[in-house]
Amino acid sequence: MTTMTIFLSLLLTFLSCVQSEEVTLIQPEAENGHPGGSLRLTCKTSGFDLDSYTMSWVRQVPGQGLEWIVYYYASYSNDYAPAIKDRFTASKDTSNNIFALEMKSLKIEDTAIYYCARLPIFGAGTQLTVEPGQKSIVKPKLSAFYPPKSSSKDAVQAAVCLASDFFPKDISLQLAFGDKPKANVTRPSVLKPDE
Repeated sequence: MTTMTIFLSLLLTFLSCVQSEEVTLIQPEAENGHPGGSLRLTCKTSGFDLDSYTMSWVRQVPGQGLEWIVYYYASYSNDYAPAIKDRFTASKDTSNNIFALEMKSLKIEDTAIYYCARLPIFGAGTQLTVEPGQKSIVKPKLSAFYPPKSSSKDAVQAAVCLASDFFPKDISLQLAFGDKPKANVTRPSVLKPDE
């Protein structure tokens, strides 16, 4: 009976310690970066010994699922996703309880919400937006898609012009169809078949 009492006392003590430990992961709400630039994301931790746990960075690109990009225990024990390897570096500042992600050679496709995690607990996330500076102009990449030739004279055909990866996000295009008059298109307008 005494052994059982001691065991229950130890169990209750352990459970109360676990319940009193409140793990928190605090991240800035938003950060902005520019293509080719560098940025440091931070995660302020408390309620546990940062040095003793494997930490993660997870991101969610708009319209997609979660993507684990870093598992990190220490500089000698870590794993990086191929998409960010050699560009992003995780680190722990145990004296200030900060888990950080140094990001360089940023790309527009790095735009995402970045979550700091000590599984199964996640931070609230930092919205990172990567876009050219106000004065930077990025020319669009243009791709044209033509319909197969039809033997019918009455067949309605459409050619598609795809403009991508440009900034600012407003664009005007001038389309020419053989000897027909040129058509002006301003995004996001779409030409009707008779235009």
